[in-house]
Amino acid sequence: MWSHSEMKEYLKKKLKKSRYEHSLGVCETAVKLAKMYGEQEEKSYTAGLIHDCAKNMTDEEIIKTIEDAGVKIDSLSLKMPQLLHGLAGSIIAGNIMQVKDKDILNSITYHTTGRENMSLLEKIIYLADYIEPSRDFKGVEELRELSFKDLDKALLCAYNNSIKFVIEKHEILHLDTIKARNYLIILSSDTFSSN
Repeated sequence: MWSHSEMKEYLKKKLKKSRYEHSLGVCETAVKLAKMYGEQEEKSYTAGLIHDCAKNMTDEEIIKTIEDAGVKIDSLSLKMPQLLHGLAGSIIAGNIMQVKDKDILNSITYHTTGRENMSLLEKIIYLADYIEPSRDFKGVEELRELSFKDLDKALLCAYNNSIKFVIEKHEILHLDTIKARNYLIILSSDTFSSN
């Protein structure tokens, strides 16, 4: 696997300055969350650093990267290729940066949509991306606080915010996000009912 300094050099060449700085904010936030919840800090740093490595690619480049890797793209995802930058990023991380850790690769793949039954690292990267220091939206402070108190509640709140945002823009909701939200609600109601 590439060193962090090699990864940073790659990102500096491929990303806009603001996106590179966002990536640094995500890896720092991911490490703080990892310390809080007992995830490996090194893995969290790596996943946070390179989660957006494909973000500034064109839609065509993203689709080509995925298809060249032999991965079939579903018709819904083809309608919103920018959501595929996570999948393209995990392919780049694996093929170019030689990242072999499946959990890191999944964290990159699902950082935009989430998915049901996410690993601890996947949750950390999803939320770190959402709450890193340069993020500025209504309710971000409350979500930052919640992220360090209850990871699943913060995740549910982030899904709710994302879904509302997409609906207000009259855009397509990704099924992974809906399934991820439903999974957490069912999980929390099962936990609640078993107490």
